[in-house]
This record gives sequence, C-alpha cells and structure tokens, in this order.
Amino acid sequence: MTGAPGGGGPGPAAGEPLLQRRDSGQGSPEPLPPPLAEHGQPRQGFLSSLFTRDQSCPLMLLKTLETNPYVKLLLDAMKHSGCAVDPGRHFSCEDCDGNVSGGFDASTSQIVLCQNNIRNEAHMSRVVTHELIHAFDHCRAHVHWFTNVRHLACSEIRAASLSGDCSLVNEIFRLHFGLKQHHQGLTVHLWLSFDEQAFPAECADHAEVRLGKQRLLTCVRDRAVLSILAVRNISREEAQKAVDEVFESCFNDHEPFGRIPHTKTYARYAHRDFRNRDRYYSNI
Repeated sequence: MTGAPGGGGPGPAAGEPLLQRRDSGQGSPEPLPPPLAEHGQPRQGFLSSLFTRDQSCPLMLLKTLETNPYVKLLLDAMKHSGCAVDPGRHFSCEDCDGNVSGGFDASTSQIVLCQNNIRNEAHMSRVVTHELIHAFDHCRAHVHWFTNVRHLACSEIRAASLSGDCSLVNEIFRLHFGLKQHHQGLTVHLWLSFDEQAFPAECADHAEVRLGKQRLLTCVRDRAVLSILAVRNISREEAQKAVDEVFESCFNDHEPFGRIPHTKTYARYAHRDFRNRDRYYSNI
C-alpha cells in the first residue's frame, strides 16, 4: 500500500476474490469479533440474514451501499482495481461479543458487521467505509497484516482519517470535548469542514486553526493505536512506535478519495473526480 514500508506491488488479479486469504482477519477500530465459522467456511451472507430475526442490519447495509458517497467511491475503486465487491458474498451481519462494531475477516473474505452493536445508519456507513478502506489497501498492495505491524499501522491511519472516525460529531460522542472546550470544538469543526488545499493560506498559521489540525492528527493517531492494540498482542509503546514511523506518508495518502473527505459533499466531489479521472485516461 502507498506509504507502507515494504508494501507495494499489484493486488489480486481481476476475477479473484475480494480479499486473498491470509493468516486471519483484519480488525476495525473496535476488536474483531471471535470466529463464528469453522474450517474456513464463509459466514452467513447478509441477503440470507434478511430472513432472520434482526432485519435492521441488512437493510441499513443495502441503503449504505446504494446511497453513501464514501462507500460508492470505494466500491468503484475496488472494481477498478480488479476486486469487485459482491454484497451477498463479502458482507455478513452477525451478533458479536462486547461492543464490537465490525471487522475485516480475510480468512473468509468477508466484512463482518455486528448487527447487535451497530446503532443506526450513520454508524453503519462509518463501519462499512472503514472496513472497505482496509479491503482497498489489501487489494492494491501486498499487505503483510500479521508479519509487519507498520503495514497494519498504515492502513489503520488511512481508515481513521478517511472514514469519518475523527469527525467532530464522533469526537464529541466519545466525550473528548467538554463544555469548557466548546470553543476549541468549534475550531475543530472549522478545520474539518474545509479542504486543506482550499483553506485560505493567510489563515493556515492562525493559532486556533493549528489547534484544530493538531486535534485531528491526534485523533487519527489515537484511533490507529487503539485499532492495532485490538488485534495485536503488543504493547502500547510498540503500537505507537509503528504509527509514528509511517504516520506522515500514510496520513497524506488519500487514495482513492484524492483528499480527506470531511463531509459527504466532499465525498461526492471525490467520487465525481474519480470517475472523471477514469474518463480522462481512457481518452489519452
């Protein structure tokens, strides 16, 4: 993957599964759910789960796949890279232990969505986006998830920064801002509401803008470290070291969005640009 030391190289060829098999699954910001299938058999697909007791997960997933601009861009990028996603095969709604929201289980080539913990459509969209970023990274590069922690760190940095994990709403929900920090919270909102490249140059060094950007960077670092600790039996110091070593290159790797999509509007612009880029190269 771009920015991951030791990564690079082509992803799976066209027609191969969404994710090539490896030792075990890749987690989301929350811990991966325990294996619910034996002998490498795929879990129940979300289409079949429409007929189970909990219908909210597959229905929310269907709407997310059809309408969310982050997800639509990632699905197009996966297809363009030779890793087309089959919703009935590559997503699975399941009950999970604890407060797990989802996980990327490469042993069965599926994204697991924890139907008992995903609270609403916005939460579903964020989880699907996060996991599809891992899938995209795995598709476009030879990622050594379990033998090179820096590869894992790079994908977690990208997922945290590009999926909306560090949006103002989510940060407030996590109680990172108190009433006394309301002013700084508004600063973060200003930062997250503007594209860095479009932000007025004369304002870039303003103290409050610097504070807003620093909070964004801190959130991405913290989320990446937590994600690593959820799926690796290593110390916090080791996880932080891995994140620090690849942070600059991986935080600045915005593929396939081309920018950090701070809002759905920016995600729509990014999707439009992605499609236009395709047309441009086809006409050269």
